[in-house]
Amino acid sequence: MNRTVWSLLLFAASLSLAAIPTQAQTTEGARLFETHCATCHGNPKSGVKAPDELALWTATPEAIYAALDKSPHAALQDITDAEKREVAFFLGGRRVDVVRNADAALMPNKCTGNPPVGDIASKPSWNGWGNDISNTRYQSAKAAGMTADQVPHLKLKWAFGFPGADEVYGQPTVASGRVFLGVDTGAVYSIDAETGCVYWSYQAAAGVRTAISYGPIKGHGASKYGVYFGDIRANVYLLDAATGKLLWKVKVDDYPVARITGAPTLYQDRLYVPVSSLSERASGYSTIFPCCQFRGSVVALDANTGRTIWKTYPVQEAPKPLQITSKGVQQWGPNGGAVWNAPTIDPKNHALYIGTGDGYLPPAAKTTDAVVALDLKTGKIMWSIQDTENDAWVAGCGPKNPSENCVKDIGPDYDFGASPILRTLPNGGRMLVAGQKSGMVWGHDPDREGTLVWKAQLVQKLALGMITFGGAADEQNAYFGVRTGGVAAVRLDTGEQIWSTPIRGASPVGETAAITAIPGVIFSGGWDGTLRAFSSNDGRLIWQYDTAHEFDTVNKVPAKGGSFGAPGPTVAGGMLFAGSGYVFSVGNPGNVLLAFSVQ
Repeated sequence: MNRTVWSLLLFAASLSLAAIPTQAQTTEGARLFETHCATCHGNPKSGVKAPDELALWTATPEAIYAALDKSPHAALQDITDAEKREVAFFLGGRRVDVVRNADAALMPNKCTGNPPVGDIASKPSWNGWGNDISNTRYQSAKAAGMTADQVPHLKLKWAFGFPGADEVYGQPTVASGRVFLGVDTGAVYSIDAETGCVYWSYQAAAGVRTAISYGPIKGHGASKYGVYFGDIRANVYLLDAATGKLLWKVKVDDYPVARITGAPTLYQDRLYVPVSSLSERASGYSTIFPCCQFRGSVVALDANTGRTIWKTYPVQEAPKPLQITSKGVQQWGPNGGAVWNAPTIDPKNHALYIGTGDGYLPPAAKTTDAVVALDLKTGKIMWSIQDTENDAWVAGCGPKNPSENCVKDIGPDYDFGASPILRTLPNGGRMLVAGQKSGMVWGHDPDREGTLVWKAQLVQKLALGMITFGGAADEQNAYFGVRTGGVAAVRLDTGEQIWSTPIRGASPVGETAAITAIPGVIFSGGWDGTLRAFSSNDGRLIWQYDTAHEFDTVNKVPAKGGSFGAPGPTVAGGMLFAGSGYVFSVGNPGNVLLAFSVQ
């Protein structure tokens, strides 16, 4: 048995798996690891040659489970089979043997044919995260196929259950009459938009959080259109859109806890991939995690071959050894600047815009918590505007946390998790609008090197704002949801707040999922599992649907809805699509895709 897998056995022996949710390690689980395992693993003073925490994230779930199941170690005698499987899921990035459960070939509603896929413009579509390269999350009246007057008449048309899934990680992409979506099992599905029948599934190496981008491809024989996405092991994929056949797979970052959370953006035969990680979570809960060698990045790939064209770290200085902790663990810096969001493309300025996350150890680099412009061709940083200084933050820090990775003057954790929105104003000027986890919205001028034009504070107490996964914008206004439970509109030219609508009676409270807009309407999903539509003119609630219950599904998979924590709904061709069941902070998981139409 290799050393890494054996260390996993020791790890499993210390855990109470009830404390580990589907997305990330809880404070309790991390502290159990710290109490029972940190004396050896990653502790240079222990005298034991055992892998540090980073090495524990590299094995497959099947290898982890097999080792746990066969080990005679006495410390594992009280660990149940279900707990072993949870350990394997937590460290391996997906469920054990999920292929046997998630395969579309096992479903009774296979589509009877497989018509050719075509150009994105051939049918109404919602492509990628923001529906356009400007990340406006806006759908035109023609492509939406529904009016504001029709929205109150939306009814559920069909529901599709995801087998073996705990959470719907991805956002529905609609292209060529199909819906493409990935979930936490690592399964990616192609589903008929009209009926919910399934064309194919593909099994990725780990959970798929990103939205999927659809586009033409070259050099792959009969394959003419492909779909692109990333997983939570930092792998990026191209599949044949018609068949689900793998055309290439590339790992864009070798750091063990690196991941792709923001959707890769496809533009002119290049795929621009944002890279983030779990480094700040692992660092704060541990006294032996070697904090922190991770820096966020954007990687430009040749869309047809997967070849790396350039890779740019917003934090440009490579990490160097800093101080050594009392346990003999080396700390590193500078670090941070994770890119959690889908890049925004500006053809006029030949630029790509991103928002960056915080730093981990002080001093936080000037390109953290910043809006950054990169040259599309070379990846060179054109300009960077930091909207929050000195934000060095790792998770779980507090008075009782002994981790030396927790700094004395800890920052507020004001990442830019949402994609910047690029919009042309009625007067011909342009605005780059960025929502921040502080609850602040920033308006930058992309044609004057990001000069700050305005800022709008949407909540009274910044720490409760949590604009996390994105807003939407039409020609006049931008729209955002906030952690305190509500949605608001601000003018694109001045940042003036036009209206604000609180959401009453929701439990749990929170509107962190991305907003979606069509003419006259915005859609928002809440932590309480309710999907809502508001008038974009005055914020009046005009429709709502509670998804937090069980559904009869077209593929006969038991399914229930849950919270809307991150992905937003998408609209195309007279239908509204929403994956229900993503937990962010608090809420309830779910495993269902819902399709609504006007009836």
